[in-house]
Amino acid sequence: MNIIDSSCWLEYLMASEIGVNIAAVIENPNELIVPTITLYEVYKKLSTEKNEDYAQEVIAYMQTGTVIELTADLSINAADVSRKNKLAMADSIVYATGLHYSALIYTCDKHFKDLPNVRYYPKAD
Repeated sequence: MNIIDSSCWLEYLMASEIGVNIAAVIENPNELIVPTITLYEVYKKLSTEKNEDYAQEVIAYMQTGTVIELTADLSINAADVSRKNKLAMADSIVYATGLHYSALIYTCDKHFKDLPNVRYYPKAD
């Protein structure tokens, strides 16, 4: 199973080099786990920078994967992950979800760089 962090969803949508490299993963929704925090982040960014219709289309596609709600147990695990790895709230939720479901996390976020079960794609500055 795979989790695409918001940063990689946005790279895919821009058809950047990173997006092209991860396209096969994103285009296989049967293997995607989608934390609800990722839906939030992608929708917020796209509805602000593009428009709400486009954002809704992307969110509809994201939901063809397995959407994972933030439960009480997952939120407690995310808090522990945050404390241990010095991750921000959204990142810790994504990472805790990945750990819980034994998923590989695809991200451009440098905070994930050295964590296990992560495929990190640095963005060009």
